[in-house]
Amino acid sequence: MSGSDPDVVLRTAGLTRRFGRLTAVADLDLEVSRGQVFGFLGPNGAGKTTTIGMILGLLRPTAGHVEMFGLDTRVHLRRALRRTGAIVESPTFYPHLSGRDNLRVFALLSGGVEDKRLDEVLALVGLRERARSKVRTYSLGMRQRLGIAAALVHDPDLVVLDEPTNGLDPAGMREIRQLIKELGQMGKTVFVSSHLLNEVEQMCDHVGILKAGRLLTHGSVSDMLRRGQVLELEVTDPDGAVRVLEGLDWVDAVKRRDGRLIVEAPRERAAELSKALAERQIYLSELRPRESTLEEFFLEVTGEVEAGE
Repeated sequence: MSGSDPDVVLRTAGLTRRFGRLTAVADLDLEVSRGQVFGFLGPNGAGKTTTIGMILGLLRPTAGHVEMFGLDTRVHLRRALRRTGAIVESPTFYPHLSGRDNLRVFALLSGGVEDKRLDEVLALVGLRERARSKVRTYSLGMRQRLGIAAALVHDPDLVVLDEPTNGLDPAGMREIRQLIKELGQMGKTVFVSSHLLNEVEQMCDHVGILKAGRLLTHGSVSDMLRRGQVLELEVTDPDGAVRVLEGLDWVDAVKRRDGRLIVEAPRERAAELSKALAERQIYLSELRPRESTLEEFFLEVTGEVEAGE
């Protein structure tokens, strides 16, 4: 893989990490482009946190390497990290200090920022009203938002978040999802790991699916959902309909289920499908599109019985 594309913010090439006989990440090739909110999706134990550790230089790869902003991190890790903000696992704060003072401590550890920037970041994550409250009075969701503020304080180009909604209630999860979407709208590149399919579908525009340390597929969420478009039919002649539909080059598959035909085809071609059947004197008694979800796609490519197991 070449590092010459200026729009590629993060690239891994053959990235591998073994712990004794266990291969946690195997030959991972991945690219994340500027401005993407990239969801790194996989069940717990799939190797997501190990990958993030290697990206950030916290773990040394067994093989392969990482490039950030076109820089090989084996040589230029410190330069790359100056443009990167990250949360790995749950952030830790001084409970007796205010949120604002904790953020100032984080900023000072890497050179400091103006007070105005602290106020901007606290407003961005929705903590302006509680900035002077002690962190020990914060909910878990507020602490997560403060952690994201710490990752943003130096205005990084790349933000790496490892399971940022872990342990949150539905309201807290919704707040973090919205914040991550806003970061993408601001032009930040966000790399966020999660084992929650619904969460990734709602906040990410691109996704990579990891299982047992191997990348199974990656691409835009919209393309993955489009690949899973399905039409359900009831027809007067199921056998004849199967033969007709399998002859259409834009139909990916035809299956029978409970007396219906399940047709993998773009929903915008439903009228063409109906016409093709009618030309063979096969008529529809029902046709309806079925909404595809990232969960269905995930189950298809991973063979998991239940996502997240």
